[in-house]
Amino acid sequence: MRQAILDLPKQFAWTPEVVHKEKLGKFQKLVVAGMGGSSWVAALIKARDPYFPVTIHRDYGLPPLPKNELWRTLFIASSYSGNTEEPIDAFEQALKKGLPLAAIAKGGKVLDIARKEKVPYIQIPDTQIQPRAASGFLIRGLLKIMNREDLLQESSELSKTLKPESFESQGKKLAKKIKGYVPIIYASTQNLGLAYVWKVKFNETGKIPAFYNVFPELNHNEMTGFDPALASKGGAGVKRSRKKLQEPFHFIFLKDRRDLPKIQKRMDVTKKLYEQRGLPVEVLELEGASSFYKIFSSFVLADWTSFYTAKLYSLEAEKVPMVEEMKSLLAPR
Repeated sequence: MRQAILDLPKQFAWTPEVVHKEKLGKFQKLVVAGMGGSSWVAALIKARDPYFPVTIHRDYGLPPLPKNELWRTLFIASSYSGNTEEPIDAFEQALKKGLPLAAIAKGGKVLDIARKEKVPYIQIPDTQIQPRAASGFLIRGLLKIMNREDLLQESSELSKTLKPESFESQGKKLAKKIKGYVPIIYASTQNLGLAYVWKVKFNETGKIPAFYNVFPELNHNEMTGFDPALASKGGAGVKRSRKKLQEPFHFIFLKDRRDLPKIQKRMDVTKKLYEQRGLPVEVLELEGASSFYKIFSSFVLADWTSFYTAKLYSLEAEKVPMVEEMKSLLAPR
């Protein structure tokens, strides 16, 4: 896992090629059908370009789109392994309806179907890494299908500018800070995809529970659940038991100068309110010369923090045994 983190910049030097490119046609919107790391790349592109017209579909079948939009929408099956059943099901459903299609995978059933049906596809390199470690390949593949040469060029710069080793010490220190806590990641709505990445990396690499939410919505509901100062009719005993519910959490705020001033102010005020109530908060500024650098430097920091979280609990960081057990139990017998 450590080597996969260090090797991430190499992925941005890869040049994707679309097979059957002539069949892509024109489209106005995208649906990316995928799970976990195979779909969050679309959310990261949306963090870079808020006007990116994408629907992320993490389910079986097809999303409920109006009929007049279906033929103007490109459905992309994104599966690192090529064998994830939810995007395969979406792919097959779209095929039956004769909808515009494309695929991204390293192999597996997704590419078998694409080759057989002559659907445009990109085969990403098989470097024997986990899907959550292949985001450079996946995001460049998606950008190529979108014909976003501007963003392909911007992302290629990460092969030179992104230095994962420079974030390792910070990730190790942050992992020590949150040991014994459940992390909750907060970000602006624009950076929802990045907050989701942090949550998933804590789950899959760190092997701990983690959650995320976004401003300003969380200020209208979630934060009230973390107010131990509220009076209780049940007396001191009830108050103490309620306080125990709030003690296991450590908050990570992803702060971006691109966020609306009102959102930045909400982050500052929420931090103050939480710390006044004894809740630990870590603010991480998204910094860098380009938007993709800001996104992927935070991405790498999430990698290191979750990697060292696993080490602190004496756990293996790479594999996801419960996911594999789930797959085996779901498999037909």
